[in-house]
Amino acid sequence: MLDISEIFNAAAVLKGVARKTDIIPANRLDTDCQLYLKTENLQLTGSFKLRGAYYKISQLTEEEKARGVIACSAGNHAQGVALGATHNGIKSLICLPDGAPISKVEATKGYGAEVCLVPGVYDDAYAKALELKDQFGYTFVHPFDDEKVIAGQGTIGLEILEQLPDVEAVVVPIGGGGLISGVAFAIKTLRPDVKVYGVQAAGAPSMEQSLKKGESIHLDSVSTIADGIAVKQPGVNTLELCRKYVDEVVTVTDDETAAAILALMERQKVVAEGAGAVGVAAVMFRKLPVEGKKVVCIVSGGNIDVNMLNRVVARGLSKSGRHYTFIIDLFDKPGQLSSVLQTIAGEGANVISVTHERANSNSADINGCTIRLELETRDRDHIDSLRDTMTQAGFTVLN
Repeated sequence: MLDISEIFNAAAVLKGVARKTDIIPANRLDTDCQLYLKTENLQLTGSFKLRGAYYKISQLTEEEKARGVIACSAGNHAQGVALGATHNGIKSLICLPDGAPISKVEATKGYGAEVCLVPGVYDDAYAKALELKDQFGYTFVHPFDDEKVIAGQGTIGLEILEQLPDVEAVVVPIGGGGLISGVAFAIKTLRPDVKVYGVQAAGAPSMEQSLKKGESIHLDSVSTIADGIAVKQPGVNTLELCRKYVDEVVTVTDDETAAAILALMERQKVVAEGAGAVGVAAVMFRKLPVEGKKVVCIVSGGNIDVNMLNRVVARGLSKSGRHYTFIIDLFDKPGQLSSVLQTIAGEGANVISVTHERANSNSADINGCTIRLELETRDRDHIDSLRDTMTQAGFTVLN
């Protein structure tokens, strides 16, 4: 069983290895609480995972170290194991899902690990890692369901209590549950009055469903932009620790996560990957009872692939009402498009693209046409105002 002394020991081992990441106020985000960010996205390797992986490796016997280590990961644990192993002069082999962001694959190789890409998701990589472990005798470093790994992640809880002593709630992303298990155990042991909330992606709610049903649930599939928490089944140890020490677990959609990533970049100048932003999304979209409280969200990682970032920003702009596409039915005659554009300009929207379609079945009139207008807008209220203005001007708005 996990003991608080293990977490204090992990903190001592990690001193000088892992950064004591800052807690910064997030006053610019649209929330109804006093929000702070624990910036683990600025940790070495770009993620909290270094803490648990390094501590686990540091506690191996000389015989285990000699055999080398193997791990499976969506990317962040891989980098933590690679750095920890290389730092200790140990060979490491990492199994990653073949859909892992290229940036994470290359970073893992850069830290000195050998990489094995496995078709599928995290759970498929896990099965392959166990197979190779048995075949070659490697020491397996589990990404979350391991006491030493959990203890390493729990050092974040110690830091939060030290850095913000009057904290009232801590919001933590959940994949397999290693991070929240360590953080919740540390905080509830030392400050049982502090609330600990977990957040999962709606497309990968394995812990949330398991806690609701009172048993470990294995999802048939997972689908989320938060690839770092796309886990089909929680760990045995992490499920038990979450049952004991976590106050509530909620989910957020990909659109909400994308909006949070965008808000963090634009307003706080913080780059977060999907998994790192789900906690902020839960607070921004009022999924948790934290109104008026002093709240810390753990931004667990910042290793987002640039191509994914481009798609996420577009989705975040749409979710927050900053981009919108209007489809308008018009009578096809000279000057109609000019009138539409003048109306839009009067409302202060910016036109990104215009598509004019003469032969379109959507038009009610045989002489009609449709115009698709992609616009930059301020927010949802601005979109509603544009729609009302165009309708009052006599234009038929189809979307």
